[in-house]
Amino acid sequence: MRILLLGANGFIGRELGAALQARGHAVVPGVRRASQAPAFSTQAPMEIDLARDCDAETWLPRLEGIDAVVNCAGILQARRGDRAEAIHVRAPAALYAACLRSNARRVVLVSAISATPSAGTAYARTKLAGEDALRSTALEWVVLRPSLVHARGAYGGTALLRGLAALPGFIPVPGEGAQAFQPIGMDDLAQVVVKAVESDALVRRTLEPVGPDVVTLRAIVVDYRRWLGLGPAIVVPIPGAFARVAARIGDLAGGTLNSTAWAQLEHGNTGDAAAYARQSGLSPLGWRAALARHPAHAQDRWHARLYFVRPLLRIALALLWIASGLVGAAAVATWSGPVAQALGVSGGSGAALLGFSCLLDIVLGTLVLARWKPAVLAALQAAVVIGYTAVAGIVQPALWLDPFGPLLKNLPVLAAIAALAAIEEDR
Repeated sequence: MRILLLGANGFIGRELGAALQARGHAVVPGVRRASQAPAFSTQAPMEIDLARDCDAETWLPRLEGIDAVVNCAGILQARRGDRAEAIHVRAPAALYAACLRSNARRVVLVSAISATPSAGTAYARTKLAGEDALRSTALEWVVLRPSLVHARGAYGGTALLRGLAALPGFIPVPGEGAQAFQPIGMDDLAQVVVKAVESDALVRRTLEPVGPDVVTLRAIVVDYRRWLGLGPAIVVPIPGAFARVAARIGDLAGGTLNSTAWAQLEHGNTGDAAAYARQSGLSPLGWRAALARHPAHAQDRWHARLYFVRPLLRIALALLWIASGLVGAAAVATWSGPVAQALGVSGGSGAALLGFSCLLDIVLGTLVLARWKPAVLAALQAAVVIGYTAVAGIVQPALWLDPFGPLLKNLPVLAAIAALAAIEEDR
């Protein structure tokens, strides 16, 4: 079959695409930008923007030659112009309308078990509305509502949990860490998606893929720590009020922990494992059995340990640039003369050059905080640091021998810039 896979570059989408392709299907990756398509896709990617593609006429030409659609696209909390209503409801509804006018009659939607009205979030409301939009059609639909999905890799919530598990000496958990999940491994989720695509057994059914084990958040992070091969640590309960404040900060900073994540966590993520096994005819592995099937390696520990190092490094570099710009602006009058003399320009030109460099520092710091194009930004920062070092070495050669090493310290700054560029991108 030729399958259009929406959200193909996401945590779940990449795994489902690989599983479907391994079954011999031609998987067309639906991505916002072609450069985001998974490596080794056998089909050319299709550029799709669910925040804007809300007209059935837009979808019709895309469905030419498509036999089925798997939709695992989603957004937990809207940001940077993305709209949950469009991504979860309006664009998919337009797609489903187009499917009715094409040969793509089989549609599999990967939703979430916590998409219920009682969750009280825009995520849950729109996810549920998206399910209803599909269920109301005459298509051969299948709706899957998994609990926490975990895999060998990690992204979003699972990356955060591994980061918490890898903290040195202690593991903070919100409340008592009693929030319950029924984790399901990615292999098991892929198995039911494959069955939904290939078989008629699940058509027009809503299933909740869950594992057989009900596991608390506390147990998940403790088990992750053990899986990573790290020693025991003290589990430290964090009062709910502090967790909510952290979530609000995440709203502003754009982190994984945000108000929606907190609300969905508190709402719960459990289902009926026996019912799922009976309806699907599948038997997912338990939580620890799934972990044991994919042992951790050194890179898993690196990723977990770097989870909280990355924002610290980002903030440190941003503050360095911004503070340098502000302090430099206050000293323009003092340094404009020596700089002008060393470079052989007028005093006014020296002052203008220093003023521009201070503004550049502040702009670079702001872009670091905004996580703007990490590779490009790293190259700009490195060029500026090297340029500043060269100019300072010309203006004051003695700085190279200064016991406080003001110029030598630029070497670890360059290393920090390179390190952040290497770990900044999530996908």
